[in-house]
Amino acid sequence: MQEYLDSGLQLGWLINPQAQQVEIYRPSREPEIIALPATLSGETILPGFQLSL
Repeated sequence: MQEYLDSGLQLGWLINPQAQQVEIYRPSREPEIIALPATLSGETILPGFQLSL
């Protein structure tokens, strides 16, 4: 994911179904880890976008 962030990624999700968690990546921030999320939001990058898990 660091390579993507270095290339300009603004929001990235690494979905791990085995661990039932999602790592959320944003520039200049530590990854946020969420266990068992029901949905993911596109935040301000993709307004109105919701991904149901």
